[in-house]
Amino acid sequence: MNYPLISEYIEAIKSAEDNFEELSYLRPVLGDDGLPVMTSGNFAVVFKMKDEQSGKFYAVKCFTKEQEGRAEAYREIENELKDISSPYLVSIRYLEKELFVDTDQTAETEFPVLLMDWVDGKTLDKYLRENLDDKYALEMLAYRFSLLAQWLIPQPFAHGDLKPDNILVREDGTLVLVDYDGMYVPAMKGQKARELGSPDFRHPQRKEDDFDEHIDDFPFVSILLSLKSISIKSQLLEEYGALDRLLFSERDYNTIGESGWMKEQFPTTNATVNKMGALFLLSLTNGINSIGILQLLHRIELDEYLLSTTKEEIADAWKDEKGVRYSHDKKRLLKSPIIDWIKGDYYINTNTKVICNSALCNCWGFEKAVLPQGLIKIGDNAFYTCRSLKHIVIPNTVSDIGKWAFYHCDLLSLDIPDSIKSIGEWAFAGCEELQSVTIGKGLSIIENGAFSGCFSIEEILVPNNIVSIGKNAFSYCKKLRIVYLPATIKRIGEQPFVGCVNLQSIIIPEGYKSFFEMLLPDDKDKLVEDSSERNNLSRNAIASTNNNLKLRVIKEYATIQLVEMNETLKEYNKKNKRQSARVVFVYDDNNSKVKGKRYSIIVDLNRMKIPTGTTDKLLYAKEKLEGERLKFSTFIATVEDLCKGRDFEGATVVNDGKSEMSTQSMSFPDWNTTEDYAMKALKRRFLDRIKRKKLYIGPLPVDGGIDNTNIDYDNLLFD
Repeated sequence: MNYPLISEYIEAIKSAEDNFEELSYLRPVLGDDGLPVMTSGNFAVVFKMKDEQSGKFYAVKCFTKEQEGRAEAYREIENELKDISSPYLVSIRYLEKELFVDTDQTAETEFPVLLMDWVDGKTLDKYLRENLDDKYALEMLAYRFSLLAQWLIPQPFAHGDLKPDNILVREDGTLVLVDYDGMYVPAMKGQKARELGSPDFRHPQRKEDDFDEHIDDFPFVSILLSLKSISIKSQLLEEYGALDRLLFSERDYNTIGESGWMKEQFPTTNATVNKMGALFLLSLTNGINSIGILQLLHRIELDEYLLSTTKEEIADAWKDEKGVRYSHDKKRLLKSPIIDWIKGDYYINTNTKVICNSALCNCWGFEKAVLPQGLIKIGDNAFYTCRSLKHIVIPNTVSDIGKWAFYHCDLLSLDIPDSIKSIGEWAFAGCEELQSVTIGKGLSIIENGAFSGCFSIEEILVPNNIVSIGKNAFSYCKKLRIVYLPATIKRIGEQPFVGCVNLQSIIIPEGYKSFFEMLLPDDKDKLVEDSSERNNLSRNAIASTNNNLKLRVIKEYATIQLVEMNETLKEYNKKNKRQSARVVFVYDDNNSKVKGKRYSIIVDLNRMKIPTGTTDKLLYAKEKLEGERLKFSTFIATVEDLCKGRDFEGATVVNDGKSEMSTQSMSFPDWNTTEDYAMKALKRRFLDRIKRKKLYIGPLPVDGGIDNTNIDYDNLLFD
């Protein structure tokens, strides 16, 4: 039997309501070119369709070549899978003579289709290649593939054409099998295989008669060995792989002694890879029905990333001195004791890689949690309603924070490091005391409700790595006054600022007002275009956009010096109810001795690491800092004043009045080339405040007066 051309199928699908028999409720999803979204293979073309009433998406497979026994095979597969509920499978339904197609290829006009659930995702091959620089993603891919193998191997059916292109990786990282043309089910026992699978993944001895529940065993071992090896050393894919395969080819299987990976890499220094390599060789030499390959492996050694727990492992867990339960290798924090057993500060074991789902949920007793460097994941509800938890530092090794992870904690501040790739829905919702949030560069999506009910936040700057903001993301932040949104935003969910009763301004880039009016219809009256690129940025805003960088001095001239507080600054601080003094630059290398009890500190002591037990923190800071040269990421306290527009009655930048200081020696980052609009805005504000004589640069006169007459504003160096 001949089948229509793909172009003829396209025309038929365009008028789906007229050409389908039972599926007339489906409509094609159109791409940017106005044509139906589709993919094609050797035997068929698949269209993305939508049920307009339910909103659900489907895949409709239309065949382009004859395949003997296909109709009966799909009926048997459909019957086998209909009662199986698994995230690894999609439901299918075979409909004979379902689609009318006007074709010149045959006298027939009605053709069969296969209806399947649509899966949004990337092929395993594409996902692998896009994440070669992400070790965690590679390790999790290998781990999840091992779980798929453990599930499918004991089943009485087999996929039949296991390869990366037939495995999709969903957005959440889970895997699903597609393309069931070569599937085996028990009803097919004694039949010949309709297809043998791809040569670069099937066993080299497989023939048509090899058709049973074991036909996936060898592909599983081959693929898993490749994935695990690549997760350890990603360069192996480039060295031994190709665009349509992983580390092994059909030629390798037939002459395994000549395999590049076997000759140059095996055995390896990794015990798990060596074990899989041995299983690979065993299955290759003993035939495809040799043993239950994956059952021997059981699971590869990636349990450290598993967030869910079982009653059995909790009962058998190792306990620390506070009664918190861990896996025996300490890599997984499993469960805390009853509500208030943990008091004071809690130090999580230094070997811990993941904090499992609900592990410390409802622990009311501790105020500070110390997370170890090397921690990778924080599970769903991990710190849920830890009502006393005020302080936490998330290490720069953490990549994922689960849903509701810190719901209703009393966190005061939050620094999300660049390593964070995803934050679950409502992760920090209800943190009523949270005052400042710094969002790292690794995050691209702020999920639904992520910061809902954070009553104390007054200002939010969304950095330019964010492309999507979810529904109710900042809802009911009652003190929120101002929000800065970048031009990178592509999508905003419903009512992100609902309940923000004090919200006054949403600052957006110039020229984007109509776009953001569409994204924020409920808040369009608050949109403010800013040609000066957010000229009122606050300290938190600066920190949010540039990884806590506030202001930097590059030239080597400056050394840090702590100077005695003078009367002028004392009065200024008292007037403005400030506890800290101003910044000090000394543009020579003469480090005069410091006298007196109060000092002007160049760094924020809250961000400075002070050893436990230090009684005089100011003295420690003085001894630590004095004489050090300014470096690229030195914190400078005056940024807060510069950005918030405070007027300076006394000196802001002083040198204790003992040595001359040239304003032309001051040097800042490359303002003209940096993409960080916050830093550009800071330069403009800095210059503006100098010219308006609101900022003093130079030696502090004895009488506290200010004389800016000798400053050459136009020649200040910002390079």
